[in-house]
Amino acid sequence: MDKLKRYSKRLLKIILVLFVLLNIICAFHAYKLTHFYSTEEAMPKPEQMGFGDKLSAIFLGVKFPKVTSVDTFSLHHETVIFKTDDSLKLEAWYVDNDSAKYNAISPKGTVILFHGHGGKKNDVIREATSFNNLKYNVLLVDFRAHGNSQGNTCTVGFNESKDVKAAYDYIVHKGEKNIILWGISMGAATILKTIKDNDVYPQKIILEMPFGTLHQAVKGRLKIMHLPQEPFANLLTFWGGTEQGFWAFQFNPIDYARKVKCPTLLQWGTNDRRVSEEETTAIFQHLSSSKKTFVEYKNSGHQSLCKSENEKWELAIETFLSSN
Repeated sequence: MDKLKRYSKRLLKIILVLFVLLNIICAFHAYKLTHFYSTEEAMPKPEQMGFGDKLSAIFLGVKFPKVTSVDTFSLHHETVIFKTDDSLKLEAWYVDNDSAKYNAISPKGTVILFHGHGGKKNDVIREATSFNNLKYNVLLVDFRAHGNSQGNTCTVGFNESKDVKAAYDYIVHKGEKNIILWGISMGAATILKTIKDNDVYPQKIILEMPFGTLHQAVKGRLKIMHLPQEPFANLLTFWGGTEQGFWAFQFNPIDYARKVKCPTLLQWGTNDRRVSEEETTAIFQHLSSSKKTFVEYKNSGHQSLCKSENEKWELAIETFLSSN
């Protein structure tokens, strides 16, 4: 009996040590996933890693580079800077149709575009050009910690809602009445949180592949990395939110959708391995708008739908924007 007790105590100590170690590892990984570093600080590519780098990546996480925005936008535009409520400077590109190719035609409104996690405004140039061709002004925004905007901390939509609000206010102050918000992945989820939290009243919104909850987003990332979703998803979600000062399990775009009253176009690729059909359906069902449209793309995954199925995307967008 004494021997069994000793074994039991030893086993409990081992389990406790492993539990603590697992939490430490997940805390490091969560921190690295929510921060971006200069190119010099970032980890080299896997094929360039030595043994020490690989060991560090396994136990301490990978440092991701903050990729700056290089101006490759062919449309006539200006680079603008505006501040968030928490005093971060954001960079954006603004195309005014009055000064572009439709000089004699008044623009129909302004579309504000928001990229995904780890992206930059360059990533949505194709979409912005399409909106511009439909005679809209466009504003392409670098989220905080992305592109040429200030900061190095990303909360995957929680604080980024302040960025959406700042961009919206910037366009409102220009006197625009017809404002459309477009976002992909994190950008789409952030739009939903912004509408829930702030005095933001767009005339229409276009959401492409928003995640259902932050916890589900973490699961999706683990899935494409071929890593077990549990217990890692719970631990990464817990530490990611705790380190940034919020309860990440309550980050719930599905629930935020209830606050959306304006016409909404929700789009999703059936080959998406990061955002599930169940998440997408739940968001659509919870939208309070009486005018909502859901479009599936059979040949696309978690990617630019404008690029992968351009003709279908263009038709869906034009039909939605022209509807009353």
